[in-house]
Amino acid sequence: MIDLDAARAVAVDAAEAAGAVISEGVRGPYRIHAKGRDGDVVTDLDHQAEKVIKERLLEAYPDHAILAEESGLAAGSGDLLWVVDPLDGTNNLAIGLPAYSVGVALCDGGVPLVGVVHDPVSGRTWSAVQGGGAHGPGLLTSTTGAGRAPVLSWVQGYPVRREDPVALAYKLFLGMRCQRLLQLWAPQLTWVMLARGLIDGIVGSRTGSVDLPAGALLAQECGIEFRALDGGPFEIRVTEEDEHSFVAARPEMMEPLIGLLRTAEGIVLPLIP
Repeated sequence: MIDLDAARAVAVDAAEAAGAVISEGVRGPYRIHAKGRDGDVVTDLDHQAEKVIKERLLEAYPDHAILAEESGLAAGSGDLLWVVDPLDGTNNLAIGLPAYSVGVALCDGGVPLVGVVHDPVSGRTWSAVQGGGAHGPGLLTSTTGAGRAPVLSWVQGYPVRREDPVALAYKLFLGMRCQRLLQLWAPQLTWVMLARGLIDGIVGSRTGSVDLPAGALLAQECGIEFRALDGGPFEIRVTEEDEHSFVAARPEMMEPLIGLLRTAEGIVLPLIP
């Protein structure tokens, strides 16, 4: 057994230490490198922040495994796994857009037990323990207006190509039917917005594992419901497939949102060469 409150404190310390590295780093020059073939980028700050987080986690839990965005999986003993997104929103940082964060989660058998999201720009931190509630400024204190079109966020993983006809159909129809469809390219911050009641739902298409557990647990502990895109059950769990498609929304918004997605599935768009 592990003391989850103690693990949350370690994760908060690690995330905030990484945030300090990022905040200091953006004041001076840093290098931006292409990452893969899908238009992604990585900076020196990603690697520096990840190093700080891993050092803090391994100091407290030397036998735990760590799955980190930049360095991949480091094996440990048992089923406990830390999932680390050292700089979520690197593409935003690279163009000077102050919308990025740090995500750290502890999972058991892939299921998140602890989740932490830190925003280096505002200096605020949100955290949650499975079954123990969520902590942080503004959680569920802001409410969306009733009787109007929802504000949604679209989050997609890099396996979704720009010309993908299914994703384009979803985004087209949702954009027509909701008040606003955000594409922030910073999933952890989007989870915080949902947990705070600032948006009504998130639609995720083939998102990566590092994008999921920290913020999703925070949202779940704030009463957010999860479904698969077809309306079936969805479990927040890090898996080897590393692709997760889901709907997350306030309970009263879930059925209307599933209805919108079902309608979108019937839209046939031409293939774009």
